[in-house]
Amino acid sequence: MMKKEELNLTTEWDKTFPKSGKVDHGKVTFVNRYGITLAADMYVPKNAEDKLPAIAVCGPFGAVKEQCAGIYAQTMAERGFLTIAFDPSFTGESGGNVRYMASPDINTEDFMAAVDFLSLNDKVDPDRIGIIGICGWGGMALNTAALDTRIKATVASTMYDMTRVNANGYFDSEDSEEARYQKKAAMCAQRLEDLKAGEYKQGGGVVDPLPEDAPFFVKDYYDYYKTKRGYHKRSLNSNGGWNVVGCESFMNQPILKYTNEIRSAVLIMHGEKAHSCYFSKDAYAAMTKDSKCTDNKELLIISGAVHTDLYDGGGWDAIPFDRMEAFFTKYLN
Repeated sequence: MMKKEELNLTTEWDKTFPKSGKVDHGKVTFVNRYGITLAADMYVPKNAEDKLPAIAVCGPFGAVKEQCAGIYAQTMAERGFLTIAFDPSFTGESGGNVRYMASPDINTEDFMAAVDFLSLNDKVDPDRIGIIGICGWGGMALNTAALDTRIKATVASTMYDMTRVNANGYFDSEDSEEARYQKKAAMCAQRLEDLKAGEYKQGGGVVDPLPEDAPFFVKDYYDYYKTKRGYHKRSLNSNGGWNVVGCESFMNQPILKYTNEIRSAVLIMHGEKAHSCYFSKDAYAAMTKDSKCTDNKELLIISGAVHTDLYDGGGWDAIPFDRMEAFFTKYLN
């Protein structure tokens, strides 16, 4: 039997968003297939009686549940769903004794473990479970949906394919054998440096101070992670970042290979002006190509929105919660 790690869970409300009076909130933990204990915030609609449809939420990549994932989870709970927003392995309040590591396999398992937890919760209808992945976790969500047949509906919001961006660079600008070789060689050298130093070197989160000539997408991240809008002391993107070797295995493990075999419903949504929009457009095209289940797949492009607008609404309600509610209501029926 898998034993839970003892986690140091925060008791006070330390989110980047206000607490809702329409839901009950509490901390929960569960164990994944690798024995790592994950921490989550659970949001339950007040006065709920019957077994509820449920949604597990995670992301963005390097963020914590007190940021974007919590906003999505609390808002969807206000709309009648039992939700959890969880920290992935090695991150935030979750366990894993090597910190700030990422893995396409383990992080996919984190989502599946969340589905395990919800399936066995006495307040949840196990046949009505969905997931939401934000940013890098949008790609993880699609990978999970391709693997976990219990998931009935998936939303990928402002998604990144973390395997593609690690292997090819931003906008595929490093998509060559030579560029990949140099990145792999640097990480292999860093492994030895870390072992000699006795600790893992962190790569740094969002750049601070912001250079005057920073590209727009860097400014976009800064405006969220480095300001009162989204800063959190446990967020890797707000602080020291992943370990330099933390994402090494993403280099040659594409996670979207079998998405065209997803039979359940998928909604991919992205801002029209987001630097990352190409990830969602390409992921949707790949997911629907030669697929026998296209009627329940949708790509929603949100006019005028940039990448981080779908983190917290961007100050103008950019997150289409009405559309998400309708989507989950239809497919978690």
